[in-house]
Amino acid sequence: MAEFATDKKSPELFFMGLYVLVGAGAIMSAVGFFGCCGAARESQCLIGTFFACLLVIFAGEVTAGVFAFLGKKVAIQEAQKIYEDAYEDYMKNPVGKVNSTIYRYHVALQCCGKGNVEQQKELPCAENIQLPKNCLVEIRNVIDTHLHLVGIVGIAIASITIFGMIFSMVLCCTIRNMREMI
Repeated sequence: MAEFATDKKSPELFFMGLYVLVGAGAIMSAVGFFGCCGAARESQCLIGTFFACLLVIFAGEVTAGVFAFLGKKVAIQEAQKIYEDAYEDYMKNPVGKVNSTIYRYHVALQCCGKGNVEQQKELPCAENIQLPKNCLVEIRNVIDTHLHLVGIVGIAIASITIFGMIFSMVLCCTIRNMREMI
């Protein structure tokens, strides 16, 4: 779906999501630095900070996952609206006008039009489509499929975060117990 982002009508939220991912990567690097330094120096403070950061990140992951699944219907509607707007623009002036958005949808989703066979003949559809499918249905199918994959990856990452929190707390307690023995 990334190729749709080059069009003027692409949602600003797409780019905002990319910036959030870059920011999250930078934050994760800082958190990893706290964990490594804390383990190397056997510092309860740094390992405690690492645990607290992982806890906040875990809460953010859960919140983002809940919002993603609650907002699935809105995401589908927005993607379908972008297609319908491009479809209407093309149908108003099909002669001599190449609409890159509608063609990109057709190529990426292997679909053509909104189900009307007569109008499909007028659309810029990909040449290798065997059975033209309704693009609005294909948009919903692709988002549903990809959102499930994102959910699975999110659960895996959340599990790793939980293990990180458990191990950091065990390490913190071990360091504290070693210092009490000395």
